[in-house]
Amino acid sequence: MTDTYKSATSTIAIDKAAEGFTNEEKAAMKERAKELKSAPRRGAGTDKPDGESDVLAKIAEMAEPDRAMAERLHAIIKASAPDISPRLWYGMPAYARDGNVLCFFQDARKFKTRYATLGFSDKANLDEGDMWPTTYALTQLTAADEARIGALVKKATA
Repeated sequence: MTDTYKSATSTIAIDKAAEGFTNEEKAAMKERAKELKSAPRRGAGTDKPDGESDVLAKIAEMAEPDRAMAERLHAIIKASAPDISPRLWYGMPAYARDGNVLCFFQDARKFKTRYATLGFSDKANLDEGDMWPTTYALTQLTAADEARIGALVKKATA
């Protein structure tokens, strides 16, 4: 007996204009590629020696109030963990140890969001049970916020 099979017609609509990366995401990827090309060729675990000047220049480009928060965060992070190195990461100020980014600051304008963020990578030692925050929304910095951030950075680098 010969059976004839018909292909089923899909009822799922396919979006022919599939969305790709936003212009902001594409710009961040281009910045990252540029960072990698300009990185020293000394090996994988090294930080760029002039990373701090790059970070300070990137902060200077930011609009207020993010610029003021980024400047304050830079000071807090450097004071809380003097052994980590500032560097750019996807065009954002970031702080690394042994070549691994531990935390970063993303200004609101970077991806057109309503607030800036302070984020921690999976390399940061923030583990606390089965779930813990790794990104914090920032609209302003109070003295209490600064103390909490300093404590988080110390914990992340422990």
